[in-house]
Amino acid sequence: MTPKCDVFALPQLADADDLHGATAVVIDVLRASTTIIHSLDAGATAVIACREVDEARQRRAQLSEGDVVLGGERGGLPIEGFDLGNSPDEYSPDRVGGRIVVLTTTNGTSAIEHARKADTVLIGAFVNATAVFRHLLTAERIALICAGTDGQYSLDDLLAAGYWVNRLQRESGLTFAYNAQAITAQEAWRTRFSLFETAGDGAVSPDSLAAQLRNTPGGANLIRVGLAEDILTAAQIDRFSVVPIVDPIDGRIRPAPPLMLDG
Repeated sequence: MTPKCDVFALPQLADADDLHGATAVVIDVLRASTTIIHSLDAGATAVIACREVDEARQRRAQLSEGDVVLGGERGGLPIEGFDLGNSPDEYSPDRVGGRIVVLTTTNGTSAIEHARKADTVLIGAFVNATAVFRHLLTAERIALICAGTDGQYSLDDLLAAGYWVNRLQRESGLTFAYNAQAITAQEAWRTRFSLFETAGDGAVSPDSLAAQLRNTPGGANLIRVGLAEDILTAAQIDRFSVVPIVDPIDGRIRPAPPLMLDG
């Protein structure tokens, strides 16, 4: 069977048939995906993603208060009464280590809920790009789901999807079938970064990537509310090796088990 990789520029473009049997990667570079990855690398025991603010408050109330951190944003800014906002660097070991993070964001946490129609749901961003890529090499059907920004396409997520499509095409040794959005995402990545990939070690610098992320709806929103430093944080390619995975039973997000690689 020919392996397949589809990109969906917004969650609602992926229906149940698109996700059935797939390994989905939810992408919200600015910032929910990046924040979840930071949280788990910092020692959070799990992340609970909630669509709504009231839902997040209710989930915290159900847990032992000292064991939970309530985080999230609306309009890019921290929510009144929450412990943390949605800036990835806030989720440090001293704040979230050994605790459950309950998180609600404008775009990313809704995308996670939508993606749960897939067999496997991973959380990806630039900060764990290679680790996610290794998981994709074990999948026969892939769905890269971009969260978007306020219901609109956002280049930050499409660039991450394009990064993975490009690596699959160049490095997997497999002939994937790609949908039109996957080809568009790959072209978006290659147009901006192919020179880096053909010179030297192929590394894209955080500054170069951040320059592109600033020129996106998500990036513009962060600059508007004075959180531009989060853009550079999100542009640190391969900073982490953790790959968050959504538990299909309880919905909690935890680190995926290590891959069992041949040899």
